[in-house]
Amino acid sequence: MEKVLMKGNEAIAQAAIHGGCRYFFGYPITPQNEIPEYMSREMPKVGGVFLQAESEVAAINMVYGAAGAGARVMTSSSSPGIALKQEGISYIVGSEVPCVIVNISRGGPGLGGIQPSQADYYQSTRGGGNGDYQFIVFAPANIQEAVDLTAEAFEIADFYRNPVMILGDGMIGQMMEPVVFHETPKRTLEPKTWATTGTKGTRKPNIINSLHLDPADLEKHNQHLQRKYQTMCEKETRVEHYQLDDAEFVFVAYGTSARIVKNAIGDLRARGIKAGLIRPITVWPFPHASFAALTDRVKAVMSVEMSCGQMIDDVRIATAGRFPVGFHGRSGGMILVQQEVVEACETMLKEVQ
Repeated sequence: MEKVLMKGNEAIAQAAIHGGCRYFFGYPITPQNEIPEYMSREMPKVGGVFLQAESEVAAINMVYGAAGAGARVMTSSSSPGIALKQEGISYIVGSEVPCVIVNISRGGPGLGGIQPSQADYYQSTRGGGNGDYQFIVFAPANIQEAVDLTAEAFEIADFYRNPVMILGDGMIGQMMEPVVFHETPKRTLEPKTWATTGTKGTRKPNIINSLHLDPADLEKHNQHLQRKYQTMCEKETRVEHYQLDDAEFVFVAYGTSARIVKNAIGDLRARGIKAGLIRPITVWPFPHASFAALTDRVKAVMSVEMSCGQMIDDVRIATAGRFPVGFHGRSGGMILVQQEVVEACETMLKEVQ
């Protein structure tokens, strides 16, 4: 297959089309603007629909409508835009309709800045909307991975009747790398007999709704959703182990941060420090089993993030007090520096010895 040099945002958009997306609703915000720009040009070529909504709130509710009709649909935004979509996302999850949501994150809080950040981890993995809900959150570390995961996300969303999020940062969205558009792995999907496609007198009308006024009925619905989330944890958790077999110091990082950490590991090993990496590819479900498998050879674990420290909470839970857990991060759009990561590791090792 031919490699194509593409900007991350445009590659994600093309991957969505490749994955069967035929409806896109969004609203401009940096640093994800190339996604709707690309969709506005390319969607009509495949018989799809692009619509720039009047707001992020309108966009997510348009997604809700199209998804409820059984269409493959996507929206994209950046941090404060995703915040505005949270109520609609909760409705979508509660109604069990599939869609794909892309967040190319920027610095915050508030309007913040337009530089890369990973400060939306809580928002993405804990659910910023109301109620007990979850969705699979992929955190690609390069553009090829973003392409593969975006295309597959539509299959996964349909399989579970649940949203899937692609969580990138401004660097993933704006950098350029060569990519190949592989054949998307297919799943055995049930017909969308639940969709609001029109009855034409052949069946009773379908109702797409997240309202359950009877508490016993709502609890039953929640228990059903929780069983689905448990299945996701068992079957959809993805992780990369990098030089972990003999590691005495373990980094945990995802996305752009993981790329920088990998280079730092090379420096540390050249200095005789056996460092390795656990890279969550799904930040939800989080790869708890990778931490349970760590042996007593490990002296310390460090979460490295482009935030003030959010994933570190999951790292602490996963390590269950077995190892000292440290943190190194930059925030506000500041990008990690390889040498700083090396020095943070060396400092922590001195502290725990």
